Amino acid sequence: EPTVRTELMEQIPAIAIFLQESRPNFPTAFFEYLMPIVVRYLTDVNNQVRKAGQEALLILLEQDLVAQSDIENKVCPILLDLSAPDSDDEYKVEAVNIICKMASMLSRTTVEHLLLPRFCELCSDGKLFQVRKICAANFGDICNAVGQEATERLLIPKFFELCSDSVWGMRKACAECFMAVSYTTSPEVRRSKLSPLFISLISDTCRWVRQAAFQSLGPFISTFANPSSAGLYIREDGTLSIRPPAQDVNANPCQPSSNVTSVASSANA
Repeated sequence: EPTVRTELMEQIPAIAIFLQESRPNFPTAFFEYLMPIVVRYLTDVNNQVRKAGQEALLILLEQDLVAQSDIENKVCPILLDLSAPDSDDEYKVEAVNIICKMASMLSRTTVEHLLLPRFCELCSDGKLFQVRKICAANFGDICNAVGQEATERLLIPKFFELCSDSVWGMRKACAECFMAVSYTTSPEVRRSKLSPLFISLISDTCRWVRQAAFQSLGPFISTFANPSSAGLYIREDGTLSIRPPAQDVNANPCQPSSNVTSVASSANA
């Protein structure tokens, strides 16, 4: 019964945590019994079971319970099969989604060597716009996962493609993640390539794309600032934040500082 398999998947993370805490008593139980079930359920015929399996896998990765060797030898090959050009549409969309979510939890080497080539292929998938849209929506996370060199060499050309996609939802998704992509590149690429690209989005024929681009304008401009002097940085969740000056850390929280005044006056200006 699919409901039984779904319920089982929902219990897997809790069991895995228990086995990790009791590892001396169960040194190989997780890898011998639980991990094969999780991998098998990624290709289950029932949609709900697959969803539960995907959620369980992501929780296991977040908790750092899966060995790197298992990720590379068991999980990634399944996802690459499911996201292959001749794969079933529903399986492919699910696989792309989980590849994008996994990227931030894996080592840079694993992402770059195993998942990045397939991600680049999927960005140009002419059959399913849903696949391209998932790629566009998660583009910033992939850039952050692989770093500057791979972003500029492999991902920026794909980003240009997605920014000129015929489907307006794709262009809107690119506008929304523009700051995260820009943050991963060098100042030269930011100035010479991404700036003209952003202007094309802010001048787009679709008002939803223009609106998303205008909302990203401030964050995009902030990536041109020197982080050491401006105090701007990107959090792990991809949002822009301001690091308080070091001299304010021990200041009396009840006393207004001169820095607060200068920030306020700058904002007014």
